[in-house]
Amino acid sequence: MRYISTRGQAPPVSFLDAVLNGMAPDGGLYVPESWPAGPAHKLSSRTAAIGHYNCAAIRSLVSFAEGDIGWEDGGAVTLCNAAYIAAPSNPDDEHWRPKWPIAVTPLRQIGPGMWMLELFHGPSLSFKDVAMQLIGPIYDLALTRRDQRLTVVCATSGDTGGAAVEALKDRGRLDLFVLTPKGRVSEVQRRFMTTSRASNVFVIEIDGDFDTCQALVKVLFADADFASRAQLSAVNSINWARIVAQSVYFQIAAHILGAHGPVSFVVPTGNFGDAYSGWVAKQMGAPVGTLGIAVNDNDILCRALTTGRYERVASKATLSPAMDIQVASNFERILFEALGRDGDHVNRLYAQLTQTGGFDIPAPALEMLRAQFRAGAVTDEETLGAMRNSAEDDQLLCPHTAVGLASRASTMGTAPIVFLATAHPAKFPDTVERATGVRPQLPAKCADLFEREEEFDTLPADAEAVKRYIRERSRAWR
Repeated sequence: MRYISTRGQAPPVSFLDAVLNGMAPDGGLYVPESWPAGPAHKLSSRTAAIGHYNCAAIRSLVSFAEGDIGWEDGGAVTLCNAAYIAAPSNPDDEHWRPKWPIAVTPLRQIGPGMWMLELFHGPSLSFKDVAMQLIGPIYDLALTRRDQRLTVVCATSGDTGGAAVEALKDRGRLDLFVLTPKGRVSEVQRRFMTTSRASNVFVIEIDGDFDTCQALVKVLFADADFASRAQLSAVNSINWARIVAQSVYFQIAAHILGAHGPVSFVVPTGNFGDAYSGWVAKQMGAPVGTLGIAVNDNDILCRALTTGRYERVASKATLSPAMDIQVASNFERILFEALGRDGDHVNRLYAQLTQTGGFDIPAPALEMLRAQFRAGAVTDEETLGAMRNSAEDDQLLCPHTAVGLASRASTMGTAPIVFLATAHPAKFPDTVERATGVRPQLPAKCADLFEREEEFDTLPADAEAVKRYIRERSRAWR
């Protein structure tokens, strides 16, 4: 299995190289040279219904990492066990708690033909944990094989940073640098990033919004000398390993519910990574139907599908801050497919985005996108309304999950529909209390979060300042 760049200007690489690199050197994103084919790569409904979550994750990892990771000792089975069935290193440790206190991604019926896929039961209470807990062991495997160190950078609108810290803290061969927008994440989200006390974790508050943080990361990678000397890698939603891991819960839910036809999903999204993962599950043979893209007032994806114009505007602060994004990075991957895998065309369009702030999606590509996806934008008031309505049924929702429920009028079809619950409501206690009058409590495993000491630094939105900060702290620097 080889990986190519969406911009067509970089040589193919292996799975582990794609994961370690994060981004392709031409500024594009890695995608498979071809999609896994044949029954050996497809999950059956019987396996999904009776097998452990881990079984589906192992099968997917082997399919996408062929040539690098197989069934051998220390391979996919070991990696997925570490991510999803981790046991205590000391069986007598009375303080040990499992990473996943119940099923990894429970599926719960909420109404006729409607289900909620709960993705927030991991260490940082976010769907990002599902992928991050697998990326940590993959990094360890790759770096040990190659006797290398790595500098991992992460721009976060809230949840990715906490999940990255939980997955990568105390790993001896890498250092993690998290860039988060100052004042634009909830206190709970921030504390999941700033309280690890791990010597290899560095949290940087940036004076700017998430798009500023994301742009800084791209500048770091664009500096070839800096990226090489720092041994730079990105763990954002652009990392291919995250897409592979996130596709698993789409595969399982679709097979469980899809006995009579395709299953539709509604995905709250900002960077388009989770929605794209659902499309990848479809390429793996899962009975996935329409993928509903639910966005807040930062509606670039909705506008793109509605008007055919992908255009960046200033981001807005909303009650669902993890989705306050105006450049959806993973959209590049689906546009690559919609353009017939024409990397040169993608390269030209993204050069236009950089120069003018937008581009028109060619008509054939737009037709393909509209056939696969629907989109609905939701206001803060509609978000609060969905939270209130769910509370009346004794169900508290985080604001991002509520965006998904509020958008269902524009995404609902006749097929079974699954709403993705992306974060625990206790990560946004002020918003939940404002909507419902109830202040959600943190689970027992992190009930002491507000007692932990924070540690972070603040930097201006200046690439040279960020480079200097990383250069002074990274153990991979050479």
